[in-house]
Amino acid sequence: MTEAFPQRVVKAAEAVARRTTVRPRIGIILGSGLSAFADAMEGVAIPFADVPGLPPTAVKGHRGFLKVSGDCVVLGGRIHYYEGHSMDDVVLPVFLLHAIGVRTLIVTNAAGGINRGFQPGDLVLIRDHINLMGAGPLRGPDTGLGPRFPDMSAAYSPALREKAHKACRGPIAEGVYAALSGPCYETPAEIRMLATLGADMVGMSTVPEVIAARFLSMDVLGVSCITNMAAGILEAPLDHAEVVARGKEAAPRFAALLSGAIRLIGGASDEG
Repeated sequence: MTEAFPQRVVKAAEAVARRTTVRPRIGIILGSGLSAFADAMEGVAIPFADVPGLPPTAVKGHRGFLKVSGDCVVLGGRIHYYEGHSMDDVVLPVFLLHAIGVRTLIVTNAAGGINRGFQPGDLVLIRDHINLMGAGPLRGPDTGLGPRFPDMSAAYSPALREKAHKACRGPIAEGVYAALSGPCYETPAEIRMLATLGADMVGMSTVPEVIAARFLSMDVLGVSCITNMAAGILEAPLDHAEVVARGKEAAPRFAALLSGAIRLIGGASDEG
């Protein structure tokens, strides 16, 4: 994190404040192919291009916009480390959400299933993560925006996971998410290693955002959509088009889970 980063946050927050006075307490970051939830919302849509400092998204399934409503603010797309962006760029949206009043963050992603009990289309609550990206968003000068050594022992709120279980219309599994830098998919040997380490699913995002959120004392709920089985689990090549397609297929169940969780968490907003 560079010394100039706090000013980037201020400029981004000011740009959003000029478009809406609504200050929801819940923020949602949507993963690959899951932006239909934001499309169905009523609210003010703000393209990333209209927010200083937010890079454009360049990955299919990540359109790059904010939708602000009374209940929540949704990011329809995310910025990925593998695109060549700095970690400051990757986590700027989280700091922006915090600056405009968000205190509960729901992170979602498309993930490859390592746990053989999962199958494509499953939704899984993230219980914990393993950071194998080779980088972290807090590296650099101490900006004073949060504790220098934030605690990550309960990165994903048990209380929010309990509410998510109540919001589901049926059983939902929990698992450990492993994050690698990408953009290549993992080898079968790497997947065997991750299984040995205790990972249930794997992806290329989410972890930097969660670290940033906990740094800012935000409560976090994480949900993975299992869009494919990881390399070596099935005898089939991996394809991003399948990831996006599976995300779209899961969108109705995903929307029901998010809507139920938002109701249970509470989405009261302040005007001003």
